[in-house]
Amino acid sequence: MTGIDLPYAYGGATGSGILKQTPEDFAVEEILGFAPSGEGEHVFLDVEKTGANTDDVAVRIAEFAGVTRMSVSYAGLKDRHARTRQWFSVHLPGKLDPDWQALNSPELRVLEACRHNRKLKKGTLKGNRFHLRIRRLEADRALLEQRLRQIARDGAPNYFGPQRFGHGGQNIDKAKALFDGSLATRNRHLRGIYLSAARSHIFNLILAERVRRQNWNRALEGDAFTFPDSHSFFCGALTPEILERVAAFQIHPSGPLWGTGELPTRSEARELEAAVAEQEAELCRGLERNNVEMARRALRINPGEFGWELGGNGEDGEQLLVSFTLPAGAYATTALREALVFDAAFD
Repeated sequence: MTGIDLPYAYGGATGSGILKQTPEDFAVEEILGFAPSGEGEHVFLDVEKTGANTDDVAVRIAEFAGVTRMSVSYAGLKDRHARTRQWFSVHLPGKLDPDWQALNSPELRVLEACRHNRKLKKGTLKGNRFHLRIRRLEADRALLEQRLRQIARDGAPNYFGPQRFGHGGQNIDKAKALFDGSLATRNRHLRGIYLSAARSHIFNLILAERVRRQNWNRALEGDAFTFPDSHSFFCGALTPEILERVAAFQIHPSGPLWGTGELPTRSEARELEAAVAEQEAELCRGLERNNVEMARRALRINPGEFGWELGGNGEDGEQLLVSFTLPAGAYATTALREALVFDAAFD
């Protein structure tokens, strides 16, 4: 993962298995967090897609509706090699809805269409619900279930997954080339990918250091705390109330998504963040020059509705079925890396 060793919180994986042998093995459903109003200029589409790229689906929706690509939006990208339920919005002011069922194909189905008064913006999801099947499982059953219970109880480090960094971590190299002037691009989408990779890399480094120091899951003096369903944060003294809220997962210690502005942390937390970030000073200064605004991300993820079932022993060997919810921006494979090493059938 970007060439750095991301330490485990619980001592390492307990076994291995194959993930995504078929797209149906990785099912994800967006949790919108609000109900469309039923009226307005925007049509919200609940789409089930299998083996299809999010951007490609957006293009197909735009062509079908007779609008520009910019008139179609979505809250977040979803894995192509998966079965996903995802929301799209289409700007259709003063126009009647087309027959959305005519858009259906073997890889795409429109499950619901309803009007809303605002477009769907990136990052507005409450979270995602996952149903995963891991095949050819090789693990000590008792040890694996113990680790799964530990993740359900105590959470896991909220690392950005390798998808964020591209094959072999090349998006970090692209970001450095963008910052030193050896790469020029007017493609805003690619530019955003490289900037996001740089921020994610710095965050992972800081989180990795806190995992090594075994304080990723508890409050440090000077920490900034985030809320489970919000991008906002606050700083406060480590009062008994704050410590109780951290222990109850009502608030989380956070790390920086680097950009312009001062670190809001103080004392021990600020010293750690500044020292680790300085290891990638080139990326930090590049993000600042590109006017990316400083933000915060929770250091840990606490999977909701966590459940699993062990079975199988047929052609695909022993299998693990696992389901849980995560907040938007968290990675399912990151939550489970504390339990298993995955041999993905698709990159």
